[in-house]
Amino acid sequence: MLRAPGGGLRQGAALPAARTMLALALLAFGALRAGAGSYLAVIVPQDPTLLIGSSLHATCSVSVSSGDAPTAEGLYWTLNGRRLAPELSQVLNATTLGLALANLNGSKQQSGDNLVCHARDGSILAGSCLYVGLPPEKPVNISCWSKNMKDLTCRWFPGTQGETFLHTNYTLKYKLRWYGQDNTCQEYHTVGPYSCHIPKDLALFTPYEIWVEATNRLGSARSEVVTLDILDVVTTDPPPDVHVSRVGGLEDQLSVHWNSPPALKDFLFQAKYQIRYRVEDSVEWKVVDDVSNQTSCRLAGLKPGTVYFVQVRCNPFGIYGSKKAGIWSEWSHPTAASTPRSERQGSSGACEPRGEPSSMPVRRELKQFLGWLKKHSYCPNLSFRLYDQWRAWMQKSHKTRNQDEGLLSSGRRSAARGPSRR
Repeated sequence: MLRAPGGGLRQGAALPAARTMLALALLAFGALRAGAGSYLAVIVPQDPTLLIGSSLHATCSVSVSSGDAPTAEGLYWTLNGRRLAPELSQVLNATTLGLALANLNGSKQQSGDNLVCHARDGSILAGSCLYVGLPPEKPVNISCWSKNMKDLTCRWFPGTQGETFLHTNYTLKYKLRWYGQDNTCQEYHTVGPYSCHIPKDLALFTPYEIWVEATNRLGSARSEVVTLDILDVVTTDPPPDVHVSRVGGLEDQLSVHWNSPPALKDFLFQAKYQIRYRVEDSVEWKVVDDVSNQTSCRLAGLKPGTVYFVQVRCNPFGIYGSKKAGIWSEWSHPTAASTPRSERQGSSGACEPRGEPSSMPVRRELKQFLGWLKKHSYCPNLSFRLYDQWRAWMQKSHKTRNQDEGLLSSGRRSAARGPSRR
């Protein structure tokens, strides 16, 4: 019987492939209607599934019931629309053309490659879908997380080789560890091609067993079983209301404030936070790890007169006494702020005035103190009063020296010119 490649639309086939097969079926039907006589053609084997590296021997046979039916000498083959070399074909008898393909590569499309037998005038006589690929491997690296203890999302990797060249179905299944029936996840591809989302009806304080099954035309495989408790894999939304502001006139600091994630406000848990920041024209982030469970932090050692982008994320852990480390949330949206311009930047490239020799040891000690204080400036409980007073005094002192030296320099230039003429 004359068939279009694939024998019609298949469940799960890609839409472009389905349209191609439909078009081929219409062309084949038109060829039959246009013929003066009637004849049937068939390809054997029909829709074969083969391993990569194997060989295929196929035939296209025409059943003659009229004198103008095509003969084997006028037939030829195409694969995915490209005509195959004549030396790959062999006339077996007056109505049958053979085909031999060796060391097959994986299918170009997961819905199958289109192998078609044509008459001399190019009309389609018969078609078949050719599936060449690999059986699925055991899925690996299953990881899951729960957003605010309301759902569960899992993702995995398809195996070491990954690509099977065939349409492969992945099914995530789960059940309560000690009782209950197997359940099947329904919402796939939520955070990538190998993922699934369970939106509701999850139990707390009871471990689940989770695994993934993979199947295609060449076989099936099952992952290792992962056991987890929802309370141990909780994550949350990024911290809201992130604000970044200046710290008075201090040109190398910014203050960051944020709120705790509201979705977990009614649950007993702890939280730790991370901050990262970068300058406006850079893609490299600096990460501050030791923010602890505070909702504010001061960034020090920044460049004066520079725009910074700041983000914060949260790790809820110890929910209802869980001993497992939490899972970091996504980063908050970047918040921008700039440090004040330094007074030194407005001196038109002038060198910093040297201090008196007697002040050098004092300034050295202050620099050492400043370095120590900057190193510990991420600790929110540290008092900054002494540091702020010292910085303000230094900036005021520096500005005063610049003004005094400007007046002194102006007086010297006036003295050099002598008394003015009247």
